Amino acid sequence: MLINLAISPLDSYGAFLPKSTSQLQLIQDSLNPDSTISDTIVVPPAKSSALKSKVEYSAEDSIRFDITKQKAYLFGNAKVDYETVTLTAEYIELDMSSNIVYAIGKPDSTGKLKGKPIFSDDGQEFSTETITYNFETEKGLITQVITTEGEGFIHSDTAKKFPDDILYIKNGAYTTCDLEHPHFSIKSPRIKIIPDDKIITGPAYLTIADIPTPLVLPFGLFPNKRGRSSGILIPTYGESLNTGFFLKDGGYYFGINDRVDLALRGDIYSKGSWALKAHSNYKKRYKYSGYLDISYSEYQFGERELAEFSKQEDFFIAWSHRQDRKARPNSTFSAKVNAGSKNYNKFNSNNADTYLTNTFQSNISYSKSWANRPYNLSLNLRHSQNTLTNVVDISLPEVAFSVNRVYPFKQKNKTSKGNAFSNIGVSYRLDAINKISTYDSLLFKETEFSDFNNGIKHTVPISTSIKLLKYINLNPSINFTDRWYFQSIEKQWIDDTLFTTTDTIVGYIKTDTIIGFQNAYDFSFSASLTTKLFGMIQFRSKHLKAIRHVLTPNIGFSYRPDFGDNQWGYYKSVQSDTLGNTTDYSKFGDNTTWRGYYGAPPIGKSGVVNFSLSNNLEMKVRSKKDTANPTRKIMLIENLKVSASYNMAVDSMNWSKISLTGFTRLIGNQLFVRYAAFFDPYILIVNANGVTTRVNRFEINEYGRLARPENSDWFVGLNLRLGPDMFKRSNKPPTLTEKTSDKGSEEELEMINNNPESFIDFSTPWSVNLAYNLSYLNRYYYTSSESRDSISSKLIQTLSITADINITDKWRIGVRTGYDFVNEDFTYTSIDIYRDLHCWEMNFNWIPFGFRQSYNFGIKVKSSILQDLKLTRKREWYDRSQQF
Repeated sequence: MLINLAISPLDSYGAFLPKSTSQLQLIQDSLNPDSTISDTIVVPPAKSSALKSKVEYSAEDSIRFDITKQKAYLFGNAKVDYETVTLTAEYIELDMSSNIVYAIGKPDSTGKLKGKPIFSDDGQEFSTETITYNFETEKGLITQVITTEGEGFIHSDTAKKFPDDILYIKNGAYTTCDLEHPHFSIKSPRIKIIPDDKIITGPAYLTIADIPTPLVLPFGLFPNKRGRSSGILIPTYGESLNTGFFLKDGGYYFGINDRVDLALRGDIYSKGSWALKAHSNYKKRYKYSGYLDISYSEYQFGERELAEFSKQEDFFIAWSHRQDRKARPNSTFSAKVNAGSKNYNKFNSNNADTYLTNTFQSNISYSKSWANRPYNLSLNLRHSQNTLTNVVDISLPEVAFSVNRVYPFKQKNKTSKGNAFSNIGVSYRLDAINKISTYDSLLFKETEFSDFNNGIKHTVPISTSIKLLKYINLNPSINFTDRWYFQSIEKQWIDDTLFTTTDTIVGYIKTDTIIGFQNAYDFSFSASLTTKLFGMIQFRSKHLKAIRHVLTPNIGFSYRPDFGDNQWGYYKSVQSDTLGNTTDYSKFGDNTTWRGYYGAPPIGKSGVVNFSLSNNLEMKVRSKKDTANPTRKIMLIENLKVSASYNMAVDSMNWSKISLTGFTRLIGNQLFVRYAAFFDPYILIVNANGVTTRVNRFEINEYGRLARPENSDWFVGLNLRLGPDMFKRSNKPPTLTEKTSDKGSEEELEMINNNPESFIDFSTPWSVNLAYNLSYLNRYYYTSSESRDSISSKLIQTLSITADINITDKWRIGVRTGYDFVNEDFTYTSIDIYRDLHCWEMNFNWIPFGFRQSYNFGIKVKSSILQDLKLTRKREWYDRSQQF
C-alpha cells in the first residue's frame, strides 16, 4: 500500500478513501452553501508550519488512521519518504499535527527485535531501536543507534540529531568492525559527528571483546571525509639480534586529496638505530599514476665506548611513474627509479628477494610511434649499480630511432606473385648513447664530461627472400654500419724515463685525446640456405598416436673485408718497447681507453661458411579429459643443435670450435633442462712453462677422435606450484578478485589483482612452491699430451621452498627456506604466522638465523574490502609503496 499525503490540519477532516486509492484528497461538496445558516464547526486555518513537500508512506500489513488525533499508524515493513529522508521500520507512527514520526521494531517469538528502524538522509544512514524525528525542525531523538561513517561504525545508547545532520551521542563507541557486537571499539561518554568532516570524542579508551584496555586518550579525532583521510599509522613491534627491540613503520598518513597522499613513517631501535621514510602516491585519472619513496636510516652496532662500535648511514630513492594508455595513444612515458647506498637492502629490507639482490636498476623512458608511418623513437635514461663491485653505470641519454622494414620495389598489384626483386626489404636504425662507468665513491667527485663514453651508430640492413625448388629458402642480405664519434685517441712512444712513487719506467706510451668528429663504417654480405625435413612414426596405441621429428639444416656464407688495413685508417701502429717492437691500436680506443662506445670495425678478412643442424622432437597423445581437443602435443626435445664454421679467408686453423646445445621444457613447462658443450678439432701443446697453445694439428690425426672437449654445462630447473587446484584445467591463471566484492574502491580491487603475492588468501587451504636448481659445469684442462683429459668440475645444487598452509580457518603459517646441497647449509629462512581476526589482522615474522636474525609482531585493523575477500595483508618491505 502506497499513500501520498500532504500533511496539514485540514487532512484530518478528509474522508477515508477506498483501499485501491493511493492518495488522500479532500472531496468538494457539489451543493451551494446556505448563506443564512451558520456552521457551528469551524475549520481552523492551516498552520504556517505545514510541510512544503509530500510525505509518502506505505506498509505491507495495514495502515490505520486516527482522525481525532491526526495520526497514521503503519504496520509491517513500513516506509516513510520525505524529500531526502527515508525511514523504514516494522512499525511507524506518523503525527500529522506536529510533523513528528516515531518508529520502532517488533519483538519476535524469541524476544529479539525485528524490523529495526533504518534512517537515511542524503547518504547518511543508521540503524536504531527507536527513533523520534521532526520533519519540520529536522531534529530527532534516537536510542541504541548504529550509524555508518565511511568505513567506520558508531554504536550509542542515545543520540540527538540536529539540522545539518549533526549527531550528538551519549555513551558511544567507534569501530571499523561491521558486526552487531564488534570485536573492538573506542568508547567515549560523548561523541559528536559532523558528516563529511570529522568525528570528535571526549575522553576515550580502547576495548577488545568488550574488555577495557589501559589505552586511554584524553580525546579522539577521527577523519570522516569521503575519499582519502588522514590518520595514525600503527607501528609493529619486534626484536633484532643486532639492533635490539624496535618499533617499525609507525607514523602518520596524510590523505591530501583524491590525487595525492603522503605517508611519513619511522623506525626506532633500543640500541640507538633509527630510520625515516616518506612515501607519496599520486594519480590523475586517465593521465598518469605513480609513487615516490625516500628513505634514510642510521644503524648503530656495538657500544659507543668500545673500539668495535660502528655506524652505518644509508639512503634509498624509489620513483615509479606510469602513463595511462588513454592519455596519448602514440606515445608513452614511464619511470622506474631505484637508487641508493649499497648497504640499504642489507639493513632495511624484510623481503628475501630484495635482501639477496645486489643490483639497483633504473630506467626513465619515453617512446613514440607515428600512426600509419614506419617510424619509432625511444629515449632512455638508465642507471645500474652493483653493490658488490661498487660499479655504477649511467646512460645520459640513450636514444633509438628506427624505420620499420619497407619494400621499395614491391609490386602494386597485390594479386601478382612476388619475386626476389620485389621482396627486397630495407630498414634503418639509429642508436646514440652517452655513458659513464665508474665507482660510486667517485661518481660526484672526480667525474668529468670527457670520462663519458659516447657515440652514434647507423645500421642499414638490406635483405630479400628467394624460394628454390619449393622447399628451400635462400636469404641473402647486406649490412651497412656507420659509427660517429666526437673523440679519438693518438698514441706515441716517449723515449724518456718516467719516475713514479713505486717504479722507474724507461720509455712509455703516451695517449692523447683528440676532440673532433670521426666516423668509422663497415659492411658485410651474407646468405643462407635453409629447409625443414619432417619424419613421423604413427602408433595404434590407445594413448600414443604419433612421434614427429623435425630436422632443420642450415648452410650460410658471410664475407667481410679486412677493416684493419691501412686504407681504411681505423688502426695505427705505435712503438711498444725499447727494442722497437710495434703494436696496432684503434684510434677509437681499447679496453682501457675507449672513446667510441660502439667500438671500431673488426680486424681481419672473413669469409666464413656456417653449418648447423637443429632437431625438434614431439609426440601426440590422446586426451581423456578434454573432449573438445581429443589430442594434445607433448614436447620431448624443443631444440638440439650442432653447429660449426669454416673460415676460407685465413691460411690456417680454418675450422671453428664445434658447439652442441639443447634445451627442452617438460611437465607443463615446470621442468627446464639445458645442455651446452664445446669441442675443439685442434690439439693443444704445452711448453716448458706449462703454457698451452692451440696449434694447427687435428685431434683426429693425433689422438683418433673428432674433437677435444673443452667444457660442458648441464642445467636442470624444476619449478612446481602445488595447491588444491593444481590438477584443474583453466585457460587463465586464478586471481584474487575472482571472488568479487561490493566493498572498497576500484583502486583497491585493482591493487589486489595486480599484487596477489602481497596477500594471504585464507580461502586457499594450502600452496607450496618448489624451486630446484642443478648446475653441473665441466672444464677440461690439458697439462700434457699424456693427461689431456683432466677435468675441473663445479656443482651447484639448491632447493627453495615457499609454503602457505591453513592450520584452521583463521590461522595460517607461511615458510620460506632453502638448502644448499654443496655447502650443506640452509639458505635465507623466514617463518610467518598470520591470524585472521575478521576486522583485525595479526602477523608474526621470525628470521631464526643469519645476519637478519630477528622477530616482528604486528596487529592492526583491516579494511572492509579485505574482510569481504577474506585476505590478510603481508607485512613486507613494499608496504611503503602501497597504501590502504
